[in-house]
Amino acid sequence: MSNIASLTAESFETEVTQSAGKVVIDFWAPWCGPCKLVEPEIEKLAQKHANVRFFKLNVDEAPNIAMTYNVMGIPTVGVFTDGQLTATSVGAKPADAIERDLAL
Repeated sequence: MSNIASLTAESFETEVTQSAGKVVIDFWAPWCGPCKLVEPEIEKLAQKHANVRFFKLNVDEAPNIAMTYNVMGIPTVGVFTDGQLTATSVGAKPADAIERDLAL
């Protein structure tokens, strides 16, 4: 079972920008091959960091959010701390590299 919930444009504000603590978002799209490689790596991080909430956001379904946070390529993984984007990791990487990029 996945520890990663799906976000929508409608739920983004409540789940991310109005949320205290750390939230990790995997910006992805179903047609993106590298995104499929990152998914199990994000799952590893979600299992390791129980105190952090993890989400996926389909950029095709929420292009305005992707543009707001300058997501120019996918996969992009971002960490939001107390509602603010504080770090990103771009490209298909193993869990330990993503973890380093995001300072989890």
